[in-house]
Amino acid sequence: MSERTVWRWLAQAEAEPGEGAGPGARSADRFEVTSEIRVLLAYWRGNASAVHRQLVVRARAAAGEPAIAVPGGAPMEAVPLLDPVPSLSTFLRAVRRDLTAGERAGLGRGSEAARAHDVFGRRPRLWRNHTWEADHVQAPLLVDADGQLVRPWVTWFIDVATKAITGTAVTPGHPSRASILAALRAAVLRTGPYGPAGGIPEHVRVDRGRDFLSKTVLGAFTDLDTQFEDLPAYSPHLKGTVENLNRCADRMLFAVLPGYTLNPGPRHAKKKPGLAEPVPLTFAEFTAEVLDWARWWNTEHRPAGLAGRTPLEAWQADPTPLSDISEAALWGLMLEDDGRVRKLSSHGVRWRGRDYVGAWMAGQAGRSVRIRHMPHHDHEIEVCDLAGRHLGTAHLADAATPEQLDELRRTRTARARRLREETKKAEALRRQRFAPATTPTPAQRLGAVTAAEADQELAAASDSDMAALALPDLIPHAPPPDDWNTPATLRPAARDEKR
Repeated sequence: MSERTVWRWLAQAEAEPGEGAGPGARSADRFEVTSEIRVLLAYWRGNASAVHRQLVVRARAAAGEPAIAVPGGAPMEAVPLLDPVPSLSTFLRAVRRDLTAGERAGLGRGSEAARAHDVFGRRPRLWRNHTWEADHVQAPLLVDADGQLVRPWVTWFIDVATKAITGTAVTPGHPSRASILAALRAAVLRTGPYGPAGGIPEHVRVDRGRDFLSKTVLGAFTDLDTQFEDLPAYSPHLKGTVENLNRCADRMLFAVLPGYTLNPGPRHAKKKPGLAEPVPLTFAEFTAEVLDWARWWNTEHRPAGLAGRTPLEAWQADPTPLSDISEAALWGLMLEDDGRVRKLSSHGVRWRGRDYVGAWMAGQAGRSVRIRHMPHHDHEIEVCDLAGRHLGTAHLADAATPEQLDELRRTRTARARRLREETKKAEALRRQRFAPATTPTPAQRLGAVTAAEADQELAAASDSDMAALALPDLIPHAPPPDDWNTPATLRPAARDEKR
């Protein structure tokens, strides 16, 4: 209680002795925010001062006094008539008192801002491998991927109970279902370079990403007998463990790497001599940094909620038995099957219009096989028999040389650049400019075109439209003469027409 409040109560008791028995009591005629005023606050996106201006204008208009309408305001019939209208300070105080901080933030900046003021409960801490959470996170930096600067994405799985990162995969560019399968394979296996945290989880919690909901990924979780929980979109608070991991990776790792793009700094008009730009990491170097950081997280970092233990110590202290799967059995689960039966020929096996060969195919032409492949990895495929037994790996026959791929990449880049320039010029021609106005007048277009220029452009457009409307197959062609050397496919049709 402030000194000013006490003096106000004393002055009120001197002016009205009957009120001195209950100083500070709520007045019966205290102004309160009604539902109609709440609607006006929503109309003005939380601008309480603008709502107060409309209330004042409404009261003046009802009293017959001259009043200028508030530009852009709500219809006059939607504004309640208050008698008297409270002062601006009283109105703002009532808004702060009757509306919560979340409601005020939601009116001004939307539901996302209101959610920042909500209180969320914590799920009970269960046992290891009971629930995993998975997500993609884009690193806000550029890495050198085969001569091209791209923003890498990290896909990882984390155990909710122990906060141990079980699997990680790094993708140069946008991730896909192949990124999820690679991270899932690293998370499930506990031998070799993986583990010791891992195994088959009971539940996996993800957001509503299209790649997480792909048929291949859902099929892999089904084969592992893992319950898949698809959370509502834009609900990061429902998978807070992996969201916290994303935030920690940004602050603890990405922010200190070369090429970090979110680092605020002064913008210099001229580049200082001798001030070299940081050389971006290669994709291999960035991947090594991410894997080292994930290893440090599991073995050295001590997150809150683990009683001072590291995730690996919490994992090893949990006596819950683990469910493992062999690498050979996991191999088939991580690959996609197109569902067709093919035959080996003298050119190998054909898939998507290409031939794939392998040394193990010798002497097996005519055998029926099935193809399994990693999504987007079309340089090699895995061939199985009809029972699902792995026969061998087949590589793309007549694959382009690295020199051809470099030249093709340069050609495609030049073509894309040319198309962008042409599109930019076309947009400049299509852009309409209007004259500025200082009085309410109709819009006036700018840009003079001669009659000859207009006729020339319209004629060119008309010619292209006629070419698009052409129907070359509307009238069938006459049969070829008998003395012509025609393909065999046309001869029976010609004889039938003569009959």
